[in-house]
Parts: sequence; structure tokens; C-alpha cells
Amino acid sequence: MSEKQIWTLDELASLTEEIQTKEIEYKGKTVPLQWCELTEGEEPKMSLPDDNVDEEEKNRAFAAMASARVLCMVNKANEKNPEGKFLDEEIWVTLPTTLRWRLQNVVLGTGEVDKENF
Repeated sequence: MSEKQIWTLDELASLTEEIQTKEIEYKGKTVPLQWCELTEGEEPKMSLPDDNVDEEEKNRAFAAMASARVLCMVNKANEKNPEGKFLDEEIWVTLPTTLRWRLQNVVLGTGEVDKENF
């Protein structure tokens, strides 16, 4: 049996300073991506949707929250490594939705979707 690996507090704290990178395959070409984990103070300030709104409105609100969070993570990496900058807010809003969802899944750690369309 392998020995259990345990994070130190310093290692965990340093995660917010490390630039993570990945190349995503999209329609036969590569999309470079860089991002950094956020501290609580760096998280975008957004309110949760009201419980009384319909599911469609809630889904739009949660999608906007995920998008804002990913943009903060990408922008943080861009500030730390301007040479690696590929995405920013101006480009982000023009991307195809399927690509944006794939990038969000990678950055947020929800797993990369291999399908072209949902």
C-alpha cells in the first residue's frame, strides 16, 4: 500500500500563486489556457439567485457566476504571466458557448467534456 500524501498548509496556500496551464483540443486545433486559483478576497462578488425565481433564471445566474469566476482566475494568471495571455474578457464573450463550457469545466475542475456539443 502506498503512503498517504498530506498537504502542508504552506503548500495549500501557495496554490493561489501558481499559474496552471492546459491546452484544450477544440475542433482540431489547440486552445492554450492559463489560470490561477483565487483566495476568498479575489472571488467575484455576486449574489445567489433568489429562491423564488424559476429554474431557467437560476441557471442563467449560476452560469454568469461561473463565467465571472473563470475570468477572475484567467485574469490573475494573465497579470502574473502576461507572455502566456491568450484569453481575456473581451475575447471570452465572443467565444462559442461550447468552447466556453469546456474551458470553464477545466478551470473549475468539474472535468473536461470530450463532446463537441451538449
